[in-house]
Amino acid sequence: MFLSKKRFTGLVLILLTMATFGFTTRQQTDKIEGLWYNDVKSAKIEIAKHANGKFYGKVVWLKEPLKNGKPKVDELNSDEKLRSRPRLGLPVLAGFEKDGENKYTNGTIYDPNNGKTYSCKMTYKGKTLDIRGYVGISLFGRTTTWEKAE
Repeated sequence: MFLSKKRFTGLVLILLTMATFGFTTRQQTDKIEGLWYNDVKSAKIEIAKHANGKFYGKVVWLKEPLKNGKPKVDELNSDEKLRSRPRLGLPVLAGFEKDGENKYTNGTIYDPNNGKTYSCKMTYKGKTLDIRGYVGISLFGRTTTWEKAE
């Protein structure tokens, strides 16, 4: 079973294209991009890098997506106009900038459990991500640990 020269050339081109695409995809993906469980595993948050070079995260899965038979909404938001938006798809991380090898700073985190937004920084630690939300300076804050979702 020998391949013709034309088929062999085609196969080589396909393999090179696949290898190149895989390499560039890995190269362009930051280590925090992907799915993360929140600290109590009640939600999965997808973190992605946007065109502006900053990182954002939104809720893509809820362990309990319903309340009284209806999809959960952002009912505690301080802005009344936003209280009817669904929790699924809700943006919770915004504006993070990579600051060194494993740190992400200058972002905010929104807590739908109390309707408040906090200044935030994140530290990547392999399969975990330390999320520190704070008011003013990070000394006055709280750290939770998110786990990489497989």
